[in-house]
Amino acid sequence: MQKIIKYTWCAALIATLGLQSCKDDYFDKLSDNPNQVPVPTLNALLATSTYKIGNNNYLIGSIVAPYVQYTANPSANAAGDTYQAIDFTTTWDALYFAMADANEMKKLAVAQGSSEYKGVADVIIAYNLTLVNDLWGDAPFSQAFDINNLKPKYDKQQEVYNQAIVLLDEAIVELAKTNATVKLAPTSDLIYGKTPATERANWLKMAYGLKARLLNKISKTSSYNPTAVLEALSNSFTANADDAGMATFKERNPWANVALSNSQQSLGGWLSEQLIDALKGTTFPGVVDPRLEKITDKTVNNTYIGTVNGAGNRLPGANTTKDECYISSNSPWTSNTAPILIVTYAELKFIEAEAYFDTDKTKAYAAYLAGISANMDKLTVSTTARDAYLANPVVNVGAAALTKDLIFKEKYIATYLNPEAWNDARRYDYKYKDFTLPVNAALTDFIRRLDYPQGERSKNGANVPADVPRTTKLWWDQ
Repeated sequence: MQKIIKYTWCAALIATLGLQSCKDDYFDKLSDNPNQVPVPTLNALLATSTYKIGNNNYLIGSIVAPYVQYTANPSANAAGDTYQAIDFTTTWDALYFAMADANEMKKLAVAQGSSEYKGVADVIIAYNLTLVNDLWGDAPFSQAFDINNLKPKYDKQQEVYNQAIVLLDEAIVELAKTNATVKLAPTSDLIYGKTPATERANWLKMAYGLKARLLNKISKTSSYNPTAVLEALSNSFTANADDAGMATFKERNPWANVALSNSQQSLGGWLSEQLIDALKGTTFPGVVDPRLEKITDKTVNNTYIGTVNGAGNRLPGANTTKDECYISSNSPWTSNTAPILIVTYAELKFIEAEAYFDTDKTKAYAAYLAGISANMDKLTVSTTARDAYLANPVVNVGAAALTKDLIFKEKYIATYLNPEAWNDARRYDYKYKDFTLPVNAALTDFIRRLDYPQGERSKNGANVPADVPRTTKLWWDQ
């Protein structure tokens, strides 16, 4: 991995974000040299880092959406749909640039004695590092930000995971402190800055939520500890209002950009038949999910129909008419102003349901229902429609009849377009009902990991691990 040059990110941020809230002499320095700022401030680093955590969520969500069959390409044999090799150098770089920025914030926070900025920096580094770890496995971290080492070693994938846990634990210690010499600047915090009275406390809850997610991800391994998962959850979100999301954009939410391009030019953003059928009562006869109309719009034929992954849009329209569903800018999830959601209360309730499943079915069932209800409320489903769905016998099975299949089924809907959905699909071995390999798949089984980027091979080839088949499971997936 080529060494990340410090402080070259600010011009890109300004061009992308157009932030008006960060009125700081840091930005004034851009008039002298718009591509280099020798002395960054905590406020500017916070704005940059909180923007990038949201944007990277979108970038990774875009990569994995066809793997979990949320989206489908309009063209047959598309690389993403069919598990072909794709060079994700740009995404890899974006993740490491984000960590480099947060690492600078962390160092400056330590120098200035700010426990709040240090804690937030640890959360942001941990999140971006986890994204790298989930896509590729082994990755540079222990030597990644040494300015004197242009070719850092790759740490083993389990070591990277452990380091993310360490970062979150450090964040929890720092964010629990109430005596920071420098408090978070709400105008620069694009995640929780709109609620300054609870800003630090919300970041603390987010750290616990991300820790619970990581602890739950190893459910296949002998190290899985549901008690530790539940302990983390007990300190995390208690309502949808706690959700971590980034909603500052130059023009609109990037998913809304996808929807706009589709509506104008019939490009990407088509929704998979798997997702649409799971919602409209085809996969699960007897129950139509009211979230369907909150996720997408009806086609020109006044119906809901998805695109088959790997097959492309159907004839006779075949990418020229709106006779299949696509991402909607009318959705509370993907509208112009909708936040990019990083971790939500609804997701955490499903983690709770899974953690309780083997020891307390009553609590597991209560968490399962609460997760559905929270997600429907987030999507502005009416109370009447929500309660009718929750009362449907296909959903309302009772504690004794609760299965992990039901938990994963509902969590699949609640994590729509979130990168975490691919982790769940792999942990669940892609056992969603009627979930099949895409048409024309390049692999004989479901995809489990990505090839290392070509940019890494050209810059740090001696340290990049040899590629293995994309069906090879990561350590936590075995």
